[in-house]
Amino acid sequence: MATRTRRPATDTRTAWRRLGRIAAPRMTRSNLFVLALAVLLGFAISAQVRQTRTQGLENLRQEELVGILDTVTQESVRLGNELRDLERIRDRLASGADSEAAAVQVAQERADTLAILAGTKAATGPGITMTITDPDGQISSTILLDALEELRDAGAEVIQIGPVRVVASTYFTDVDGGISVSGTNIAPPYIFRAIGDAPTMAAAMEIPGGVGESVRGKGGEVTIAARDEVSITATYEPKTPQFARPAPTPSSSASS
Repeated sequence: MATRTRRPATDTRTAWRRLGRIAAPRMTRSNLFVLALAVLLGFAISAQVRQTRTQGLENLRQEELVGILDTVTQESVRLGNELRDLERIRDRLASGADSEAAAVQVAQERADTLAILAGTKAATGPGITMTITDPDGQISSTILLDALEELRDAGAEVIQIGPVRVVASTYFTDVDGGISVSGTNIAPPYIFRAIGDAPTMAAAMEIPGGVGESVRGKGGEVTIAARDEVSITATYEPKTPQFARPAPTPSSSASS
């Protein structure tokens, strides 16, 4: 019978010790460079996480949180109403009963909506009237632009400033004795008429660091009156585009 030869235990320990030396990390220049990069990357990720948390909702004041919640609620209500209107239109068109008359009515309603949004038709509805005084002549066109943007962000659907209807191309410039709105000179006080949710728009004017603070910092004052009906009579005469043309509708064969 063949006999097995057993290796001495010292040889086994020597082999394991040699493997340990091979696997052990060596503090070479390359290893130190990789370690430094890893530390810097970890620090950058940690700083970004802290910054994201700081900029989140947890550090906002109660008034700011209430304003955000109110805006989200109003937007949810608006979208819900729009969804119900679209479902009603769909049901009318799908019923087949007097579908031609229903289609004409829907087209007319859509045309009226687009005309109001484009500023070519007068509008009426609930909203606010906002007056900005400027006794020291310090209110600039930038402040009026900020007020317009805040009203838009608060859901204002139609806006008129003085005698000028606000549209997508409305612009502001500073002139002697007042401000020019799309080429029409307006002297203070500056009167905004806006149709939309009155509480939301009024709150938007008083957010910290917003329009109200900017106006008061220039010696002026902001007065807001909520109204059940705001009449916006100014209209906009659209100009024929010089360069833009409607894109051709792709044919069914080209899209397939």
